[in-house]
Amino acid sequence: MAADLRTLRTSLTELLGDKLVGMEERLGELTVVVGAAEMLDTLTQLRDAAGFEQMIDLCGVDYSTYGNGTRGGQRFAVVYHLLSVAHNARLRVRIFAEEDDFPVLESVTDIWSCANWYEREAFDLYGIVFTGHPDLRRILTDYGFVGNPFRKDFPLSGNVEMRYDPEQQRVVYQPVSVVPREVTPRVIREENYAAPVK
Repeated sequence: MAADLRTLRTSLTELLGDKLVGMEERLGELTVVVGAAEMLDTLTQLRDAAGFEQMIDLCGVDYSTYGNGTRGGQRFAVVYHLLSVAHNARLRVRIFAEEDDFPVLESVTDIWSCANWYEREAFDLYGIVFTGHPDLRRILTDYGFVGNPFRKDFPLSGNVEMRYDPEQQRVVYQPVSVVPREVTPRVIREENYAAPVK
């Protein structure tokens, strides 16, 4: 497998050249980092010239607390998981959005049509906007949902909760009424802590 990754690394370095921002090998797979400005050209080259004909997944990532917040650089990235059936190879491509306040990347639905719902999911959960997407709207949360629940700064209890109001005979939104509390598992309560084993 290492020889295959070495060959893949060499061929991608030759193919992409200056478009590569970084490359790393981890968990038996290769990850390449590409700039947002070159993403469509690069992903098209990976499909057509390198043989990665399938995009099997796309996910958003919020790096704001990565490395306990010591990591510098852009906050939001999209990671594309590509598969080449012909070469029996997988590849991860990481592309960072240039702005943290309003993350925007190009849509890849013209390259891989399966990206449609994955991009909607990243938009819904992380707030990453994909320009050129044919129908960019929420897919997992409801249309009145406030915020993006997978962002690291989203409150654990959310902002609003919904319930059915029998008097109005409809669903209503109201501020969250959850009282924060600390739940300590029974196995680590102080009375059992460091007790001798019988």
